[in-house]
Amino acid sequence: MDEPEAASVGVFFTLRATPPPGDGHRALAWVYEGDAAPLASRIDTVAERLGTSERRVAASVAQLGLAARLWSTALGPAALSGRFPDLRAENLHWDPRQQAPDDLWTESAELLPGTADRIRDVVQYGHLEPLVAAVRRDTALSARLLWGNTGSALAGAVRQLIGWARAHGRPDVAARARTLAAELFDHPGLRDTGAPHGPGFRRRTCCLYYRGPGGGLCGDCVFDSVPGTPASAQDVELPGKG
Repeated sequence: MDEPEAASVGVFFTLRATPPPGDGHRALAWVYEGDAAPLASRIDTVAERLGTSERRVAASVAQLGLAARLWSTALGPAALSGRFPDLRAENLHWDPRQQAPDDLWTESAELLPGTADRIRDVVQYGHLEPLVAAVRRDTALSARLLWGNTGSALAGAVRQLIGWARAHGRPDVAARARTLAAELFDHPGLRDTGAPHGPGFRRRTCCLYYRGPGGGLCGDCVFDSVPGTPASAQDVELPGKG
């Protein structure tokens, strides 16, 4: 998939093939292996942008944004062409200083088969599982909340792909996106994050965005309305919702 086609889906689907100027990028493998500074810096950046002093709000939003980028840069090419870039953590570089969408580039020119199994191996196991662990080392957040973010990010990427496919007369892309989503959600880590597993997805946890100044509810929020007090939102699963 070439860069103009990726950009036409949305900015979350773009991926650099060469490093931009400056030295702010770090291989994500370093973050997962224990280099805490880049992730802490990213959470600080998000907290400043949101105007919140509640670190767990910023940590949740930061993880959600990066998860959306990781799913999108794999799912977009896979749905459009049947292959996706080499996003393995040792090859994928990230600049924590940038605002959303997170800036990513890969040093590998290899294209991988765009199957759900391969995407799960590279993105879910290679990035999202260690990302959840890294965020929890920085901030006290439940794994359930962070996996809810991951499911929400996957559904959001699929929703945007299907919208692009409709606008461009590409039912084949929409069909592949739906098929990939169904297979990816058929995993214990994602299956119960929300339902249905498509554009109408509604999550079973809250990402806490509403707790920031001026924050509201996300389109797939577990809540029907903003809770009356901050203490009424819990970062655990809410049975029966979704």
